[in-house]
Amino acid sequence: MGEGNFISFLTENLGTFLTYTGFHNATIGHFVMILVGVFFLYLAISHEFEPMLLIPIGFGILIGNIPFKDAGLQIGLYEEGSVLNILYQGVSKGWYPPLIFLGIGAMTDFSALISNPKLMLIGAAAQFGIFGAYMIALTMGFEPDQAAAIGIIGGADGPTAIFLSSKLAPNLMGAIAVSAYSYMALVPVIQPPVMRLLTSKKDRVIRMKPPRVVSQTEKIIFPVVGLLLTCFLVPSGLPLLGLLFFGNLLKESGVTRRLAETARGPLIDTITILLGITVGASTQATEFLTMSSLKIFGLGALSFIVATAAGVLFVKFFNIFLRKGNKINPLIGNAGVSAVPDSARISQILGLEYDPTNYLLMHAMGPNVAGVIGSAVAAGVLLGFLS
Repeated sequence: MGEGNFISFLTENLGTFLTYTGFHNATIGHFVMILVGVFFLYLAISHEFEPMLLIPIGFGILIGNIPFKDAGLQIGLYEEGSVLNILYQGVSKGWYPPLIFLGIGAMTDFSALISNPKLMLIGAAAQFGIFGAYMIALTMGFEPDQAAAIGIIGGADGPTAIFLSSKLAPNLMGAIAVSAYSYMALVPVIQPPVMRLLTSKKDRVIRMKPPRVVSQTEKIIFPVVGLLLTCFLVPSGLPLLGLLFFGNLLKESGVTRRLAETARGPLIDTITILLGITVGASTQATEFLTMSSLKIFGLGALSFIVATAAGVLFVKFFNIFLRKGNKINPLIGNAGVSAVPDSARISQILGLEYDPTNYLLMHAMGPNVAGVIGSAVAAGVLLGFLS
């Protein structure tokens, strides 16, 4: 090969190589999403906003927005047969969320709810955010199944949002999942202003009776009865509720400690990594940066605020019918969403701010775990009606 031919060959191949690089294929949208991913990492690392969620999702956003030439290389998340596509099937087929619920059940103590069952009503009231957002989404032009998947963001339950959107609105799953997990991480930012706005100083210093001691027998019976009651009522919620209560039975039975440790430790950690990284990678600029995504983020914020407000206002209303000494502190109303245990911690933090000796955490855990059950039941109701 002559020198001229060699230079021509080298130039031609170098030009071809450059067409495969991210620099050649990048668009403004890719850089916008990369900035979003970096922002998520900043929130997780600098401010410790749900780092277990935001670091995998933020880094996944970076992975998903490395631009490349579509030449059958099978490297993209949406390319059939690629490694990322195979891992993403846990999201798209909806089998990561039940496994997350298995781990949640194995790490959750339902004692606060068992000792004071009326706290279940607060968890139910907070689900108003889901159905409120559903109705608003319908008026904005979304189809009923899409509106239902968007509305579930109000439950502040990422796995449930993914499960429902995988069944009803798979084309919107990326925006719904990122929105749900974003607002879960922003619980310390979003909820306190709503709680302060809707409560008086007198409300914030209400002292509640200490929860009664719950026997081990009650703890063992609860997941069995809980499964039968909820799933006979809403069979479509079985994948989530079934594994939630099964995980809790593993914990409370006292004879399956190894299984419970695996469910709440290595298993949930592994699934959280895979779910976070693939959900983040699903936000490719070409698929994600749409007007629908912006509407979803707006509706998600609104539904989360409405759910928080509904929980707080329900407690204030409920207190009208309770005798003095039995009243509930409205600051635990925010915990009706299922962001466990972050929303319960916010109840505790605000309670201590107004009375340094008033500990609300154990009380707030009642509606908090009720919210987990409530959001799964709400998802089952919507799935049953719309699938």
